[in-house]
Amino acid sequence: MARDYYEVLGVPRSADEKEIRSAFRKMARQYHPDLNPGDESAERKFKEINEANEVLSDPDKRVKYNRHGDNWMHADRIEAQGGGFRQGTRVEYGFGDVGDLDDLLGGFGDAFGGASPYGAGTRTHTRRRSRPGRANHHDVPVTITLEEAFRGTKRMVNVPTKDGGTRRIEVSIPAAVDNGSRVHISLDDGIQIFLVVSLSPHTRFRREGDDLYADIAVPFEDALLGGEVEFTSLKGRLALKVPSASGDGRRIRIQGHGMPMRESPSANGDLYLTVKPQMPTSLSDDERASLEEFKRLRIANGKRS
Repeated sequence: MARDYYEVLGVPRSADEKEIRSAFRKMARQYHPDLNPGDESAERKFKEINEANEVLSDPDKRVKYNRHGDNWMHADRIEAQGGGFRQGTRVEYGFGDVGDLDDLLGGFGDAFGGASPYGAGTRTHTRRRSRPGRANHHDVPVTITLEEAFRGTKRMVNVPTKDGGTRRIEVSIPAAVDNGSRVHISLDDGIQIFLVVSLSPHTRFRREGDDLYADIAVPFEDALLGGEVEFTSLKGRLALKVPSASGDGRRIRIQGHGMPMRESPSANGDLYLTVKPQMPTSLSDDERASLEEFKRLRIANGKRS
């Protein structure tokens, strides 16, 4: 269960914007990663206070958080009494095998670590084998891209009806889903649909949980001397500082540019970029002369085996 955002910032629920801003700035200075290099506990704390501030400093988000707690992001759907993307459709998030229908009606289950978005006391489903004979339960496979999993997406799917026919509806797939994620949709005629999600392979990124991995091409001279290169993450364009002596395989971590976290979709995992120095394919006479001199100095200084 996520900690209370007011508790995270150490302010009362009656705190005004100035108090929240002051508390955030004080804690951000204390736990900033640049001031606590290598301290994973401080890094986690910094992410936590950023998340709390993002919600409590926004009046609209704060109202939803005060009303619905951890489930503030689903406030509109909850207040519409589960009204979905077509009349009578409810969307819930689940990961893994599904249990009894009574459990399923509890909510989002495994997608949020077992915590129900409808508050304390609401039943959530546990992982069980699906039981045979459930005529009204249907798996519908859907394939989405990594970008769609990052932002959430919609799909038109064919679903069965009680009379043996089919109908086509639009469904929403939430952000943070992964291969094997199951999105539960309760239709108005009592039929239960489970979207079984598959992610198509990506040309640049590899996903591991909430984190993303990719290679970054760096000009030879920037890998050697240090420099700045551009990279486009799923969040947007980055100006990335490459440290000097960044050889092939050096990994650079970019905080908060990974996938949305299942337990807290307003926060993100990290992006890890592996440096791939790019050797020049041709040299001018001046460049060759400079490199020859560099080579001579390396030998003279005993830095070549």
